[in-house]
Amino acid sequence: MSGSLLLLPFLVRLDGRPHADWQQFLGRFHPLIVHVPIGLLVLVPLLEISGVFRPALREAAEFVLALAFISCLGALTLGFLLAYGSGDTGTGVTHHMWGGIALSITVLLCLLARPWWLLGNETRLYPATLAAMLLVLLWTAHQGGSLTHGNNYLTEYMPVSLKRWVALGNLQANTPGADTFYARHINPILDANCVACHGEGKVKGGLRMDSYELLMKGGKDGPVIVSGHPERSLLLERVTLPADHKQFMPAEGRPPLKPEEIAWLKAWVQQGASPTATTLKGIFIQENAKEAPLKPVGDYSGMMSEILQMESGQGAKLLPVSSKPSDGLILNTVDVAASFGDVQLAQFQKFSPYIVEAELGRTAVTNASFDTLSKFSHLRALHLEGTAVTGEGLMKLAPLSQLTYLNLSGTKVTAAAVAPLDSMKSLRHVYLYNTPAQPATAADSITQPIAKTAQ
Repeated sequence: MSGSLLLLPFLVRLDGRPHADWQQFLGRFHPLIVHVPIGLLVLVPLLEISGVFRPALREAAEFVLALAFISCLGALTLGFLLAYGSGDTGTGVTHHMWGGIALSITVLLCLLARPWWLLGNETRLYPATLAAMLLVLLWTAHQGGSLTHGNNYLTEYMPVSLKRWVALGNLQANTPGADTFYARHINPILDANCVACHGEGKVKGGLRMDSYELLMKGGKDGPVIVSGHPERSLLLERVTLPADHKQFMPAEGRPPLKPEEIAWLKAWVQQGASPTATTLKGIFIQENAKEAPLKPVGDYSGMMSEILQMESGQGAKLLPVSSKPSDGLILNTVDVAASFGDVQLAQFQKFSPYIVEAELGRTAVTNASFDTLSKFSHLRALHLEGTAVTGEGLMKLAPLSQLTYLNLSGTKVTAAAVAPLDSMKSLRHVYLYNTPAQPATAADSITQPIAKTAQ
């Protein structure tokens, strides 16, 4: 039995390529089943200790141990199907796999040693094996948790003094390139949303995103970043797909990137995807902006028939942010951008109490759209990049107390038009790349308030 388990990784190698869908389907039950042997194995030493006072509990320990071994084999099989079927590789996957094999073997040794211990022929082997089993269980569980939550999940909030004692993490305050735009804005986005599946521990599609060099290298589908061309960059294509699309990223049920995060990625790629640039042109962050408490969005469920009718007639879509109606809707015009103008936007005013994001980039809307948009009382993000707006009437958006993100890149907005935006205290991210309002030097790109940067 032990020999078969040890030979398994060599007989069926993890080659980093996705395989049959049925393997992935069954494998995804691994996170559910894996908690069964964990609970049983923790229970065994408790039963053995309690058996000193109540012998019946010690008799139950053998049954629990046997059941734990069977469940270990089941969890190991499903885990292997998950890794092999989905094409997962990496040191974390490998460590977790070998941990599961070692744990199964150790549990088997406990089963073999226990009868000798009960007969008094060997008093130390079983307790020692039981202790080893718990240590292997702890290490294997940590590897599995790191795959799901990241390598620093258990140690992220550990006190610095304790980190020094156990020598965990990089304790240097200043790391090379820490003042670059990539280090301050791009890498945190990738680390929080992508590295769990594309890092050292777990590598999907041959792509790693835990360093600049590996990100630019790309994966099995080729480069994911094409400097100067966000429209040709696979990363941006995947993160802007509909959330229910098979290739949407981040995958595995993780929430989509925030509008400002996508805009930072686009701007960074558009301006060369540099690892050393400290600022980008045309990105303004109001550090004094205060995020207003989110107002509850009403339940739009009763309007679904009208929403679907509007979509079939216009082509523009109202996409739910999540399965909860209270999270609101996203107005998506990507499929009909060229024909979507002020008249079409006005037809969505009846749904304005439920729209939290309006994606109007590269549409035919003009300054006249501000009259309609001013009625979108729950609007938090507004995309107007690549439109004909000049900024006249922009202050009609002032009543939108929830608006935190505004993208005006590639428009004709002037410095005079955007200067009054400084009075909108909740507006934190404003994008003016490739506009007359863009400052002459990159050094002025990220500062506060907007009124100063636009002069």
